[in-house]
Amino acid sequence: MQYLVSVIDDESSSADPAERSSSSAAEAFNDRLKAEGHWVFAGGLAAPGAATVIDNRGGEAVFTDGPFLESKEYLGGLWIIEAPDLDMALKLAAEGSKACNRRVEVRPFQNQ
Repeated sequence: MQYLVSVIDDESSSADPAERSSSSAAEAFNDRLKAEGHWVFAGGLAAPGAATVIDNRGGEAVFTDGPFLESKEYLGGLWIIEAPDLDMALKLAAEGSKACNRRVEVRPFQNQ
């Protein structure tokens, strides 16, 4: 089963240069996920100010600069992992939280 592990960031805890380096704990965690067959995809996201919201529910698409929600917290990155059950997904997410020094949220994908 696949799970989304969302990295929760905020303006006060953005990664410092040491955390962004390729020799970081997050890179080691990524390597472990790959080696153990849990890796599907991962990536960090730009700050919310780089977002564009698109609403094409009406007659014409409306493009708005900036994040959908104004919030102190935002999605800073994500992992999509493969795990046999929720217990393993939570264990991996706890390790990911430590590796990236952020809180994370775990959600299973629907209809698998």
